Amino acid sequence: MNWLDLVALLALGQYFLFASLVGRARGKYGVKAPAVTGHEVFERFYRVQMNTLELLVIFIPSLLLAAKYFPANWVAAVGAVYLLGRAVYAYAYVKQPAGRALGFVLSAGPTMCLLLMALVGVLRQA
Repeated sequence: MNWLDLVALLALGQYFLFASLVGRARGKYGVKAPAVTGHEVFERFYRVQMNTLELLVIFIPSLLLAAKYFPANWVAAVGAVYLLGRAVYAYAYVKQPAGRALGFVLSAGPTMCLLLMALVGVLRQA
């Protein structure tokens, strides 16, 4: 199995799930499009989606680039921590935003690690 591709697909699927939860929350709490404010719980779901998008745009390219220079299984393992971190972040943020720190660290940390791995790989090849 190509673990790297699986992690990338799971990250995209996770983002799709978060977007779907925003849509559901929009209906449940009566926040009509194009509004992105209204009910506090809706806003929490929305912020989870937006924060995930902000990281995803760095995570996916870094994941793929790091795998060019380091063993794919290692890179996939770092990516799996990101996935766990995003799940922890989403749960904590929706429940109580002040509790999101662990999830953020478990997703931003692996993203930074992958970015640095890719950079080191490129510089070693130069």
